[in-house]
Amino acid sequence: MSVVDRSALEASPLADLHAIASELSIDGYRRLRRADLIDAILDKQDGGDGSPASADEAAAAEDEPAAESTESKPAAGSAESAEDKAAASEASEDEDEDDDESPAPRRRRGRRGGRGRSAGRENGDASARDESAETETETDADADAESAGDKAEADSGDAEETVEGAVELLANGSGFVRVSPPDPSDDDVYISSAQVKRCELVSGDRIAGPKRAPRRSERFASLIRIETINGRPASELADGVRFDDLPAAFPTDRITVSLDDDPTLKAIEWLTPFGKGSRVTIVGATRSGKTEALKRLAVALAGRDELTLSVVLAGVRPEEISEWGRGPVVPAAAVSFAASEDARNGAIEPAIDQARRLAARGADAVVLIDTLDGASRQLARKALSAARNIVDGGSLTVIATAAEPVGGETTVIALDGALTSAGRFPALDLLASGTLRPELLVGDAGAEAIVHARAEAQERSQS
Repeated sequence: MSVVDRSALEASPLADLHAIASELSIDGYRRLRRADLIDAILDKQDGGDGSPASADEAAAAEDEPAAESTESKPAAGSAESAEDKAAASEASEDEDEDDDESPAPRRRRGRRGGRGRSAGRENGDASARDESAETETETDADADAESAGDKAEADSGDAEETVEGAVELLANGSGFVRVSPPDPSDDDVYISSAQVKRCELVSGDRIAGPKRAPRRSERFASLIRIETINGRPASELADGVRFDDLPAAFPTDRITVSLDDDPTLKAIEWLTPFGKGSRVTIVGATRSGKTEALKRLAVALAGRDELTLSVVLAGVRPEEISEWGRGPVVPAAAVSFAASEDARNGAIEPAIDQARRLAARGADAVVLIDTLDGASRQLARKALSAARNIVDGGSLTVIATAAEPVGGETTVIALDGALTSAGRFPALDLLASGTLRPELLVGDAGAEAIVHARAEAQERSQS
């Protein structure tokens, strides 16, 4: 072969120079800059060691990756250091500036750039494995840094900045620390639903704890942990008795709902009484007046200082959502009958959870739900079972509409669709209605009066 002169080498692409250097067995040629590489090739040719290749032969060798993989393997034991890779990267940049290569050499160079550190591993499989390993390592590192989460950030100086404010819970169970309550601000701090449940938070609680800065797509800072709740260490409250383990008793404190001009509410109060801690379902066929009865109960219960009232609409008509919004009690959550079962469950569960926390602290909470139809059977039972009269404590009363009793109720208010459609009120189906242990609410005389009223209704139905 003829010896390639300097002018020919300077006109050749960098890939051809690498091929020629490989044929001449020049060690470490990849880390050399273009000018240094040309000098090394010329020196090797002048020394007579090795058989130089022409530019055409080098280009042909570039199109044969398998042969080049075998023939251009450097001496065993040599390894590319971090400096080697940096030099190769600089050489690639020079090549981009000086040459306009075809797509094939560019793809080949890309594979070389991702190969492993061992100079003896130049085949595509090894480079792919090494590149994949590096990518997985970087991904794992990012995931580890992300999953370190609260603990890692709690150890940093910035994360230990403490925030204090009032809790405002959202319908989905999470919430915010309002630093300037009740108005929201950009300085508010997000509280996860897990922290809300773990510390049994309710709206209005005063809490304090360290926060961390917002991450990539977050708008607000997040609370790392809750240290104090209403001036007391959070650990003391966390060690308290679980709500489900609190002793419960049948309701004894009657809730009055009568309005002077409402025969339906009068009938409910005297014939199907309920009290603090009752599980109540208003049942009946479609268009029997269940929603209307629940609205009237909401009006009767609204504004009572001794009760904390909340309303959940889980599967009602859109028009009814608007009507409830104009009423005395704005719903905490509202989805129409088009919503999925999961959406209905998601509307009901947070309201029940917050009411449980209120009752555990000694408050008397009342949750009105329209409707349990369309929610999962398990969720319906869970919502009703949460209602209880806590011994020497607060209470949770649940009043819900449903097509039929769910099971476990202490009071069932059954409405007669025929009476409702005929405009005959009260439209109470007394035989299908009833209260468990009514004497605890209305006394023995009141319980006896209910028995007589049911007997008379039965005689009328048989005649």
